[in-house]
Amino acid sequence: MNLNATLLAQLVVFFILAWFTMKYVWPPIMKALDERAAKIAEGLAAAERAKTDLQLAERRAADELRRAREAANEIRASAERQGAQILEEARMEAARIIAAARAAAEAEAQAAAQRAKEALREQVALLAVAGAERILRREIDAARHAELIEQLKAEL
Repeated sequence: MNLNATLLAQLVVFFILAWFTMKYVWPPIMKALDERAAKIAEGLAAAERAKTDLQLAERRAADELRRAREAANEIRASAERQGAQILEEARMEAARIIAAARAAAEAEAQAAAQRAKEALREQVALLAVAGAERILRREIDAARHAELIEQLKAEL
């Protein structure tokens, strides 16, 4: 065998193999590599979108948390104001009730004092009538009258 013929035969087989590979084998491999590169690019883009979405969601969550805290503070302040108002109204109502009770007690005390004065006047009148009756029954004597008046004073 001749070395040139072998070399030429190998060269022809190599070119046929290269042509066959470029025609039928290489395009599916390149297509698979392109598809894989596209999938990787899509995955990286999706990861980047997910990262930005996560940052946006974190900002939204922080804003929502801040708004919730502000709303809670506002509700707490409103409750404190309302509690203070209710407490003030209760104090005013208690003061009004105490004033009404005091006025009623004073009116009752005045009425009792008035009744006592009336009873005392009745007793004084009865004693005065009784004293006058005693004076008139006895004979008219200045010393005797003075003594009876002293007794009446002692009884009053």
